[in-house]
Amino acid sequence: MKSFSYVIKDAEGIHARPAGELVKLAKTFTSKVTIAKGEKSGDARKIFAVMGLGAKQGEEITVTAEGDDEEKAIAEIEAFLNANL
Repeated sequence: MKSFSYVIKDAEGIHARPAGELVKLAKTFTSKVTIAKGEKSGDARKIFAVMGLGAKQGEEITVTAEGDDEEKAIAEIEAFLNANL
């Protein structure tokens, strides 16, 4: 299992467009990818789970991947967040 934390930099927080792209990216991996903020967590392959976190600018999220391609999943998702959020 691999994980990393990320602080949201986008002024709008996690909003629809990047959330949809994040879900598409998470679906490309065989590993289970989970996204969490505080006590809330959910499957990063589900748009309602990602949007339901309500992550705003300056808040920290944690992404965890567990499975065969967990290292690739973590690296690509971290790169995506840095580029988009």
